Amino acid sequence: MRLTRFTDVALRVLMRLTVTTDGEDPPTTREVAATMEVPYTHAAKVVARLQHLGLVDARRGRGGGLTLTTAGRSASIGTLVRKLEGPGEVVECEGDTPCPLRSACRLRSALRRAEEAFYASLDPLTVSDLAASPTGPLLLGISRGRPAPG
Repeated sequence: MRLTRFTDVALRVLMRLTVTTDGEDPPTTREVAATMEVPYTHAAKVVARLQHLGLVDARRGRGGGLTLTTAGRSASIGTLVRKLEGPGEVVECEGDTPCPLRSACRLRSALRRAEEAFYASLDPLTVSDLAASPTGPLLLGISRGRPAPG
């Protein structure tokens, strides 16, 4: 299974927001986009979706920026990836040219089980878990424009 770029960026944005330290101004969408090396427009769409899910608080203007909500900090990665990826099949059996094996194929159910096992392995992880050491210090370093520790 391959995650969409949208989900990848969303997870990286959440990880970056996890390491915002007390006393530090919350980063803006533009700053997070630059840190994560993604286009601003893509990051803005991701932030809007994360805000809609109640995981990120975004404030405009002076003193504004992005902060992770309590729900965002403790969100299950498996649940989050399910929501961001949306419903769908790993393989397209009923598309424009339906697969001739669809009525008796065992591949589709095997892939569904594999997909669920993939999500189940992510379920116990939280956003905070993803930003634990060694990732957290690396995120702090790159977000402040410092070289990553060796």
